[in-house]
Amino acid sequence: MPTPQPVASNLQTGARVVLLGLVVNIALATIKIVAGLLGNAYVLIADGIESALDVGGSVIIWGALKFAARPPDATHPYGHGKVEPFAAIVVSVLVLAAALGLAISSLRELFLPRHAPAPFTLIVLVLAVVTKELMYRYVVRFGRNVESTAIQTDAWHHRTDAMTSVAAFIGISVALIGGEAWQSADDWAALFACALIGANGYRLLRPALYEILDTAPRGEIVDIVRDAARAVRGVIEIEKTIVRKMGLSFYVDLHVKVNGEISVREGHHIAHEVKRAIQESDRRIADVLVHVEPAKG
Repeated sequence: MPTPQPVASNLQTGARVVLLGLVVNIALATIKIVAGLLGNAYVLIADGIESALDVGGSVIIWGALKFAARPPDATHPYGHGKVEPFAAIVVSVLVLAAALGLAISSLRELFLPRHAPAPFTLIVLVLAVVTKELMYRYVVRFGRNVESTAIQTDAWHHRTDAMTSVAAFIGISVALIGGEAWQSADDWAALFACALIGANGYRLLRPALYEILDTAPRGEIVDIVRDAARAVRGVIEIEKTIVRKMGLSFYVDLHVKVNGEISVREGHHIAHEVKRAIQESDRRIADVLVHVEPAKG
């Protein structure tokens, strides 16, 4: 497991990572749409529109990360981290809507006369696939390290864009090789790309919904909490451990059992030591609520 970094620093770095993706998406969307119009490749236009939608998604996620970096205040004592999975939900819904809209447009194009796509469009798609796959690998690695739903959502936008570009490359290649009888191949490729976009939109929506609903986080965070608490002198047993994720931070509710014969002051001291140990075990843990109970016997 990577060494946890301060949450505010991760949010600021994440915002810069998303901003880089925003610049890349603007450039690629412009190139794809122009090349698609000039090269009679509807699938490339659809791919460019998907990249343009990624621009909107990146703007939403960038703004959400900047907002989530705000410290807790009187009206938001737990901080502003919930805006991060909320932004992921908004972007995922936009992706699903885009998939539906592009699918309808692709079906309409199947029944319209058209010219064969131009060969130069294949060069544009190769460049797009390489660029987007590199961006995906860079962004998803950072998103997984900080366990950010929004940043991983943005990373999968890059992977989806690369996949749709691969579909577009195959469709245009078939149309060029097959001649007039296969000129609709890029429209079918556009439909396949829409299915990929929709599937990834659904894939991105689920974890964001889980986080909004305070679903127990997966991974080793619960084990880290329990091990840190169990190591504190005076703790006899860990009865209940509840962990919930708030943006890039975790909040813990913990029930520990101690010797029932000790004083209230001693129990209070043990609770403070448990809280300190847990927060030192992982810097993403923003707060810990410890409930002390007497051990039987």
